[in-house]
Amino acid sequence: MVDVQHWLSALPPGVIYLIVAGVIGVESMGVPLPGEIILVSSALLAAAGVVDPLWVASAAAAGAIVGDSIGYAIGRRGGRPLLARLGQRFPRHLGPAQIARAEQSFARHGVWAVFFGRFVALLRILAGPLAGALHVPYRRFLVANAAGGLVWAFGTTYLLFTVGRAAEHWLKDISWAGLAVAVLAGLGSTWWLRRRAHRLASAETVAEAAPVRAGSDH
Repeated sequence: MVDVQHWLSALPPGVIYLIVAGVIGVESMGVPLPGEIILVSSALLAAAGVVDPLWVASAAAAGAIVGDSIGYAIGRRGGRPLLARLGQRFPRHLGPAQIARAEQSFARHGVWAVFFGRFVALLRILAGPLAGALHVPYRRFLVANAAGGLVWAFGTTYLLFTVGRAAEHWLKDISWAGLAVAVLAGLGSTWWLRRRAHRLASAETVAEAAPVRAGSDH
């Protein structure tokens, strides 16, 4: 992920937004691509001030919603033979076992599998094509798809953006003296916990050995 972030940082912001939308969109059509890695890397770049988090989240949401809808249309047209061909082409990600697991999730949760599937790697790839192949009503699919895409894209982006900005602020303001105190405190607490664990282990050993000695006296 560090390499992806470094590669993205060398590109203009507009190109980064297009890559975010494109990769996530193609992934949502049923092609295994690192959509979440692209989103996380871009969100961290937003925390560093390289790109705008609103545009990152909007690009990710657009890619997710449009890509899932195209995947739905492809699945509706191709049906199960399409899923079988995808399994042959990507056996590691879309093999029979993965398809069966996704179908079980749809059978158990219905259209909610589309919403929550956005947060699960396997279902994020299969939700659109599988919903189309299973003839899920498109209106219901679109509502769950849009809701899941928006929550996933904006939630992930702004969570990482907030955490990244807070970490950057903390590291910038902390003094070397404070850092030294924190390190010493961490070493001291680790030493105390190890010593405590060693004492407890020794006490348990003595307690277990005591009945044995008592029995041998008889």
